[in-house]
Amino acid sequence: MSRVSLAVVGAGLRGQTYARHAVASGAGRVVAVAEPDRHRRESAAAEFGLPPERVFTGWAELAGAGRLADAAIIATQDRMHLEPAVRLADQGYHLLLEKPMATSDAEAAPIAEAAERNGIILAVCHVLRYTVYTRALKRLLDEGRIGRLVSVQHLEPVGWWHQAHSFVRGNWNSRETSAPMLLTKSCHDIDWLIHLFGRPPVRVSSFGGLAHFTPSQRPEGAADRCLDCPLEPSCPYSAKRLYLGCLSDPERHFWPLGAVTAGRTEDDVLAALRTGPYGRCVYACDNDVFDHQVVSMEFADGATCSFTMTAFTPMEHRKTRLFGTHGCVEGDGRTLRVTDFRTGAEEVVDTATEAGPSAADGHGGGDEALTEAFLAAVASGDPSLLSSDAATSLATHRVVWAAEHARTTGTVVRLDAV
Repeated sequence: MSRVSLAVVGAGLRGQTYARHAVASGAGRVVAVAEPDRHRRESAAAEFGLPPERVFTGWAELAGAGRLADAAIIATQDRMHLEPAVRLADQGYHLLLEKPMATSDAEAAPIAEAAERNGIILAVCHVLRYTVYTRALKRLLDEGRIGRLVSVQHLEPVGWWHQAHSFVRGNWNSRETSAPMLLTKSCHDIDWLIHLFGRPPVRVSSFGGLAHFTPSQRPEGAADRCLDCPLEPSCPYSAKRLYLGCLSDPERHFWPLGAVTAGRTEDDVLAALRTGPYGRCVYACDNDVFDHQVVSMEFADGATCSFTMTAFTPMEHRKTRLFGTHGCVEGDGRTLRVTDFRTGAEEVVDTATEAGPSAADGHGGGDEALTEAFLAAVASGDPSLLSSDAATSLATHRVVWAAEHARTTGTVVRLDAV
């Protein structure tokens, strides 16, 4: 079977991740790149051996060259998905689209419509669906091991330093320029929970806020930048400690350090922290996305689910407790502890997942598994090799938007009324 040819639209951290997995798998090859940042564009061109005529400064220029590949990886910023996705779908590209699908229903729906209209395969990068752990848990539920699923408790531990990196100092810190935290970060989890239940909820409610990363919480004497701050040595959100600490750990060079600087010396890091966004005090940034939020969901059969996202944790795998009529399961991203009410027996299912939960770890193996599933689906023309399509992803995004509507209006929202 020939390798699937790929155009990379957006050669940032996520675009590079999927492209590298595709090449490493042997099932994909990168034949074009579109990226406005000169350094990233040139780096991608060199890494994948692209000739100048296959290197573009933006998606429109790439689209103007006609269809150059079997599929495209779209990993632009969240608010820049609509136009390239629709245009490339119309040209017959299959699409691997970074989550979120788009930042509003008004932009996501046309993407799903374009995929259906053109008969192309579209996979939104809900990578949690593809981990070995998720597949083991889903199989256990589908086999009826715990009877009918009645209620679920699910925790997304964002991690204190990850919150500071991505959602206070970083590109996803603003609802205006990006989207609410529930969409940019937690659409993974809402999609995953709906995947486990096998259907969307019928009612949702939500509460949340920005509790800590605000000027009102700024300690007395704190400076605007960590490098100038007398409190930096004792601050849990010290940029100096975080990013200089990455230098000695090659696994953290790509992420999170790669977002801060392309350099790998102490001088490079300090220079970036002196002038760039990642050196700012977490109490003196322009962030407004939440650092904690809860969502409650009710399903048509009366089953319920509670979801909690919080910044104030270590960065760990998600924690989930699932309660059924004949048993229950506790999961931690690697192991599943199953209790059978009929026998009283307990079983521990070890999925042997060694990868950690972060982007640097490939989200527990999900990044790689999704990429391979997408390439196999395109190569064989069989979209069933993917666990969700454009319509499914749009439906789970709509639950996120319903939850945000519930939060902002202080109501319980019915999904059929949104």
